[in-house]
Amino acid sequence: MVVKIAQISCGTEYSGVQKEVEKAAEIVGAKIYVPEVGLEDVRRVEEELPFAPASSGLKTMLARMFTIVEGKTKPDAILLLTCFRCAEGALTRTIVRRMLQKKTDIPIVSHSFTERTKATNLLLKIETLVDMVEKEALLGRREQSGITIGIDSGSTMTKGAIMKDNEIIAYDWIPTVEVKALASKVMDRLLSKANMSIDKIDAIGITGYGRFILKELHPEKVKLAMEEVTVCSKGAAYLAERLDGDATIVDIGGADNKATTMHNGLPDSFSVGGICAGASGRFLEIVANRLGVTLDELGEIALRGRPDKVMMNSYCIVFGISDLVSSLALGVSKEDAAAASCYSVAEQFYEQQMQEIDVREPIIQIGGTSLIKGLNKALKDMLRAEVIVPPLSQFAGAVGAALLVSGLVE
Repeated sequence: MVVKIAQISCGTEYSGVQKEVEKAAEIVGAKIYVPEVGLEDVRRVEEELPFAPASSGLKTMLARMFTIVEGKTKPDAILLLTCFRCAEGALTRTIVRRMLQKKTDIPIVSHSFTERTKATNLLLKIETLVDMVEKEALLGRREQSGITIGIDSGSTMTKGAIMKDNEIIAYDWIPTVEVKALASKVMDRLLSKANMSIDKIDAIGITGYGRFILKELHPEKVKLAMEEVTVCSKGAAYLAERLDGDATIVDIGGADNKATTMHNGLPDSFSVGGICAGASGRFLEIVANRLGVTLDELGEIALRGRPDKVMMNSYCIVFGISDLVSSLALGVSKEDAAAASCYSVAEQFYEQQMQEIDVREPIIQIGGTSLIKGLNKALKDMLRAEVIVPPLSQFAGAVGAALLVSGLVE
């Protein structure tokens, strides 16, 4: 099966990005196509919508949206693309996404590109769309069975979990340095904790940045190597006991951020990325080191601070740290600086990731940064909603991998 992805975009052909889109699709075995429209289709945009952009390219985007809504073309998934610098494009992209989500059940992702966007920047998004289509039956899995291991090889931490008959019986994590060696070490520690040998394991599921190289770890046991967006969302739904409902999964990682919506236990829309590492866990690590505290301590003291006491740049890790240093030199307390750093990350996550999805409650926060209490509070205040941090939230990827791979060995 070749997954057909409808591209609804403006400007990719003029910026040199179109070839990168097609290259990324080719890598994951998908087919990109652009819905055909005529002049009359474009004209009806002004007649039927309360918003009509000045740009003919954006009007064409809206016309192409209608072809999908009305069933004239039936893609497996949808990719929305507009230029990062175009405010009118961002508004059009949001209107298109919301109408498509309201009228269809087709998996969708949107992205704002620059002339420097490469296939590697788009690869995870297109790969995730393909997985949502090709592995829909697997993603609908509600229970784990047998004995399986899940490994999440993240940019900052390598995490692992063993599940047996829908229960987590062992878990462990260590900082990611050398991908293969560290994953092997995590697996050895898991087996030791569970008092098991590798021959007792039915299958291994792998996700995260290191998923491609880790296929070689135990080739006879590795049955699943899958991108982290869908896997982590499934693990989060399991941990928060939302496998049958709707939710929004928030994952602020060490290198990038992800926001994924779930409908009836299945991921159906997501946003990945961010403008700068200023919105990542890495920024909070640097702040903690500068304040002379651990990440856990950073979260604790942030609860006692006032973020409004510190003006911190939320779009650049370099300027953010510069603001921190300047504020400390003026006598700002550690508590206020810690609070400001948490709110800075939450602000950028809100303004970038959460604008690309329609938020569904409850909001479930996962990943290592979910353990930072000051960040939990900042997200809650920013989103004006309750943020759930389920038990073992930092192991959502590993749990999701163990849960999903069990569906391949029955």
